[in-house]
Amino acid sequence: MTATVLVGAERRRRWTTSQKLRMVEESLAPGASVAEVARRHEVHPNQLHGWRREVQSGSLPIAADPCFAPVEITGRDQAALPPPAARAEAEAAMMIEVVLRNGRLVRFPERIDARRAVRLVDALDGGGS
Repeated sequence: MTATVLVGAERRRRWTTSQKLRMVEESLAPGASVAEVARRHEVHPNQLHGWRREVQSGSLPIAADPCFAPVEITGRDQAALPPPAARAEAEAAMMIEVVLRNGRLVRFPERIDARRAVRLVDALDGGGS
């Protein structure tokens, strides 16, 4: 028989949302055992069962499998641009929509800086925690 002796102050681990979801997804795989997944990740099985209940209730949203769509990026030719009034109206309609893991929908203007968009999505989606 082996025993583990912990010396020092008790520590409370914090799991990010993505870590919780990864463990839940592992435990939901065909033939998977909650106890075995919990043991591998050094989590109590009751904690993993709790996260599974949160996923089922929607309070811990599970991310859908990522999918990719073909995108074609073309340059803008000045000769092909519409008149300024029509261009302003068209630009107002050109938005990028992002659905967050928590189900929220975020719309960005097409011309937003990619780094700014990523920071905003991280902030709105809880920063992965």
